[in-house]
Parts: sequence; structure tokens; C-alpha cells
Amino acid sequence: MPKLSILRRALLLAAGACLLNAAHAQGDNYPNKVIKLVVPYAPGGGTDVLARLVAKEIQDKLGQPCIVENKAGANGIPGTEYAAKAAPDGYTLMMAPSGPLVMNPVLQKTLPYNPQKDFVPISVVGRLPLFITVNSTQPFKTVKELVDYAKAHPNEVTYASSAPLFQLATELFKQKTGTNFLAIPYKSSGESTIALTGGQVTIAIADVPPLAGLLKAGKLRALAYTDEHRNAAFPEVPTVAEAGLPGTEVATLVGVIAPAGTPMPIVRKIQNVVVEMVKRPEVREAFMKIGVEPVGNTSEDFAKAIAFDLDRWATVAKRANIQPQ
Repeated sequence: MPKLSILRRALLLAAGACLLNAAHAQGDNYPNKVIKLVVPYAPGGGTDVLARLVAKEIQDKLGQPCIVENKAGANGIPGTEYAAKAAPDGYTLMMAPSGPLVMNPVLQKTLPYNPQKDFVPISVVGRLPLFITVNSTQPFKTVKELVDYAKAHPNEVTYASSAPLFQLATELFKQKTGTNFLAIPYKSSGESTIALTGGQVTIAIADVPPLAGLLKAGKLRALAYTDEHRNAAFPEVPTVAEAGLPGTEVATLVGVIAPAGTPMPIVRKIQNVVVEMVKRPEVREAFMKIGVEPVGNTSEDFAKAIAFDLDRWATVAKRANIQPQ
């Protein structure tokens, strides 16, 4: 082999070794300053609730402050774009529900980010099916009664829309039942819950955490749960199939992601924090009380789940004749 080729090969191997050592060094030294955990919605929703639990865990386990930064608006798009364009150094993470990663690509013609190219998934924290919920002062106590009321009062029923997932879930409900609801936009499921409690909207299909306390207090009424099995904390609430709407099961995955290019040793470090967190019995119990199914998986498994959901919801939207806007 020519001497020049041997030298070139040696230089390439040395460069590769330096890059590998640098990546490991980054992981060993991480973190050494404040970590930001971006939530692309306003405070009070399910994603925000989980983000604050995860931020505390990261802070406790890694020894540096981890602050939650809410960047709400436009179906989570500004906050997600902000996280996508952050430096890939592990100091800007994002608490990502299915909306920005899966529903926005299905429902939006153009986005300022690509969920599969601009991020590296870290770990799914939890899975959140939804409740079809009304104010307890409303006359309907079942899905059938709601549907009958909506058909008898066309264009009078309003629904709170605070995320793409909730919009798609409601559109599926409308398609399945032949009803027509008017959308009222809000910045988070926390805000939509307040509106529902105050009687400003008729219905909300939303994640459980912001609803749980008000359901237990009797201020709101859950008509159905969008999963195949009943919620352990609310066993009296029927599933959508039991309520007469099979095929409308919906759930959001909420997990931690980072900008593409974040070194894998850092990704693994955060992944391990999440996985160990959701293994603890007290955390699992706390999650179940607010309707969150604890997950805690690998970066690779999270990436596969995103790809699967993108394909699934694109098919659902097409069948429901929901066109990207």
C-alpha cells in the first residue's frame, strides 16, 4: 500500500477517534449549567404537568437546575421551531406530545421544522388517552345524549380546541356521529378546561391531567374515555367503544426530545433518567392517578413510535377527509 494512502488512513482513524472521545467527554461533563425544558403550550395542560415532574427529576439526578420554559401558540409550532433551532448541546430539550411531532405534519401543509429530521427522540414519559368531557350542569350524561342534542341544535354546540390531537379527535367524533361542532381555540388543555368549567364551551376532548381534579370534584362530567380499556382512576367512565363509538380511540405520547445532532452520550444520560424515573412505584402510582400510563423507553423505540403514528394518523385523516390547511 502506498505510504500516502497509509498516512491518509491513519489520519482519518485518528480524527474519528478524536470525535468519538470528544462526544464521550461531552457526555461525561454534562451537564455543567442550566438545562431548559421547552413546553410548546401554556402552563396547566397535561404536557406541562409532566414536564415539571421530569424537570425536577433531571435536576435531582444530574445536579444542575432544569427549568420549564413555556412557549405557547399556534398548535405548538413556535415552541417546537424554537427547540428545533436550539444548539444541539443538551441544554435545550423539549417535552413533546404527539401534536407537534405527528398531528401537525398531518394537518399542516407547511411547517418550519421536520419532526423526523430536526430532532432526536430521547424517551417517552407517558401515554395519555383522552376524555370526552362536558360541564356537569349540561343535561346530557352519555355520548348518545350529546349526539342527539347536537343534531337537534345544529351549530350551537362548541368545543375547546387547544392542540392538533384534540382537534383531530373531535373531527373524528364529528365524522363518526354526523354532528357539527364549532371550534373555539385555546393555548393549552389547561385553558380549555377553565373555559369548559366556566360554561364558555359545550365540550372538550382533552388529556386527563388538567381534568382529573374537576372530574373528581363533580364540576365536569366525562362521557367516554378514548382508549380500549377503562381508566383505572375513573372506572365508571365507559370507553368510546362501550359508548357506541368504536374506532375513535385516541392517545398522545408525551416524551423528551432534543435538537438533531445532540451527542448520543447526552441522549442516553437523559433517557436513563426518564426510564429510571417511571420505574419507581410512587411515580407510576402518581401517573395513574392523573390518567397517564407510564412508559419510559429507548430513543430508538420512541423514533419507531413517531414513524408509526405519522403513518397511522395520515391514514385516519385521509379516511375522515380532513385536508391539510
